Amino acid sequence: MSNLNLNKVVLCGRLTADPELKQTQNGIAVVSFTLAVNRRFTRGADGQGNSQADFINCVAWRQTAEFISRYFHKGSSLCVTGSIQTRTWTDNTGAKRYATDVVVDEAMFVDSRSDSNQSSYVPDAYGSPSFSNMGEAPNFEEVKTDDDLPF
Repeated sequence: MSNLNLNKVVLCGRLTADPELKQTQNGIAVVSFTLAVNRRFTRGADGQGNSQADFINCVAWRQTAEFISRYFHKGSSLCVTGSIQTRTWTDNTGAKRYATDVVVDEAMFVDSRSDSNQSSYVPDAYGSPSFSNMGEAPNFEEVKTDDDLPF
């Protein structure tokens, strides 16, 4: 019997609305948002491929929440990693309710700087630099040597 447990999600999609940063009573930043993610599927005997959008509820906390609310808006492409979390509660009628969310650990730019009109340097969720698409990679010169390798 295996004890393997893995709860990892990677989503890339577009925001369905502007993220709104809120604060808990303890002053912790939180943002909830929905990502529209296209899913390919095949319909019918002809095998014609179509796509359908799934709308995934996400929540981010602390610096990740601040990062998302600052640099992303409705329609922005966003790539997130995180985990799935389910919640249960009882509503006013006594019925048991369920919700499933993606708890975001990391958020990354997808659009190029020209597409999103955003700064090329921004801190990521952990305060480290995160860069948007900066164009072509630098041109490195190949160094040729005739030396024999010592191994």
